[in-house]
Amino acid sequence: MGAVVGLSRIDRSEAFPRVELPRAYNMAVDLLYRHVQEGRGDRVAIIDDEGRHTYEQVAQRAQRAAGAFRDLGVEPEQRVALCMLDTVDLVAAFLGAITWGAVPVLLNTLLTTQDYAYMLRDSRARVVVASDAVMGRIQPAIPPGVEVAVVPSVLGGYKGSRVAWRSLLEATRRLPLSAPTTPDDVAFWLYSSGSTGLPKGAMHLHGSAIHTAALYGQQILGIGADDVVFSAAKLFFAYGLGNSLTFPFSVGAAAVLMAERPTPAAIVRRLREHAPTIFCGVPTLFAQLLADPALGRESPRLRVSTSAGEALPRHVGERWRERTGTEILDGIGSTEMLHIFLSNRPGEIRYGTTGRPVPGYELELRSDAGGLAADGEEGSLWVSGPTSCSGYWCDRARSLATFHGPWTRTGDRYVRDADGFWTYCGRADDMLKVGGIWVSPFEVESALAAHAAVLEAAVVGAEDADGLVKPKAFVVLQEGHAASGELIEELKAFVKERLAPYKYPRWIELVGELPKTATGKIQRYKLRG
Repeated sequence: MGAVVGLSRIDRSEAFPRVELPRAYNMAVDLLYRHVQEGRGDRVAIIDDEGRHTYEQVAQRAQRAAGAFRDLGVEPEQRVALCMLDTVDLVAAFLGAITWGAVPVLLNTLLTTQDYAYMLRDSRARVVVASDAVMGRIQPAIPPGVEVAVVPSVLGGYKGSRVAWRSLLEATRRLPLSAPTTPDDVAFWLYSSGSTGLPKGAMHLHGSAIHTAALYGQQILGIGADDVVFSAAKLFFAYGLGNSLTFPFSVGAAAVLMAERPTPAAIVRRLREHAPTIFCGVPTLFAQLLADPALGRESPRLRVSTSAGEALPRHVGERWRERTGTEILDGIGSTEMLHIFLSNRPGEIRYGTTGRPVPGYELELRSDAGGLAADGEEGSLWVSGPTSCSGYWCDRARSLATFHGPWTRTGDRYVRDADGFWTYCGRADDMLKVGGIWVSPFEVESALAAHAAVLEAAVVGAEDADGLVKPKAFVVLQEGHAASGELIEELKAFVKERLAPYKYPRWIELVGELPKTATGKIQRYKLRG
């Protein structure tokens, strides 16, 4: 496998690892098949709800997946949509598509039928592979003529007659060679939400993943072959993809995957059963875990945790250290940059800050006047590094607004102190990060406005008791509708029925009017108070 494709070479003789990639390069070979070629095929790669899977077993499954995509009529560079729970099947399908030269598109398994309909139309996916547990929501969104294969899961729930993915793999001849791609070929897509609520297909290259592994996974986390990684963030997130696949597979380590939602009980159970050395979460989850008085040192081998997706409150980091005896490395990344580029690091942690730039990335803090912001002055965060996506699919306007030569505008506001530590100040637009997932206020407002009792709505971010941001709605009622606690609960349930559950407003305040500019634009900043 992969005889025509070279491997990366990581040079650590400089201040930070420098990754050299040959002209012929396929990321599936570098992350998976080389372990078999180099005699590490018997090492455990994946621990999921069905058991342990070695690198050799994952490689064989990925090769069959590559053959299955070929047999389904997928051509190299065409998209295949993967809406799958975190199991070995998802890893194999993802790397199998890349092996064949197709472009897997990882879809969030928590979305609505309307969301899926947009993404499948936008991506023009030739094939959809979906877990049985999400088929009820994605099946109505699948366009005519698109092949569909269903993957069994521990959650179950689908009784239809679609093609069975595993039966297809068993009947498929393994693909013996990988596609002759280059580091600059598009390898996969991840969807990132925008300020209008319409997702953007961020196109990532074959050469990008190994850079995140070298610069953050190996340099900051210090991940090695004996590590076991457990990420609560799912593989369809850029953060989770690095944690559970790119980082461990770059060094021949093991990853623990969990199909179910990351509830505190489910997390604690995996910590106890599999004793990971690295745990990756988001601030909301860390706060939930700390609220459980039974939480202690569930994983005796745990040496470090990571946090991203939203700013980690100082008290959450400090309480985690007191309770578990380990540190949380808080950082920030983005779908566009693929993983973390600004982070705290072992021995240099300042809770309440996002740390310092990851070596290998260049950061600038640009003032509102257009120049560079001085220490102590708030500005807009821009980042340059080797892992930026090549742009948004079929969205030139938003690509031009985000990518400027080697620089990516993150949309985050920061301040840098004299010691070089960066502190998060919020978003430059109205987007919210809720549990590590972007939420568009416009989308929530539109859902509320569809209720017969609502005249107008405005949504902003508000902090809960743990200092974490959640949506808060201000609603003006239609004439003839009276304010009541029952109506507030009805509106929350109404939004939950129409949007992914994490998007609903945790608080709703009924008001007489909304603050507006002279032109009628809602002044959300006046509501943040």
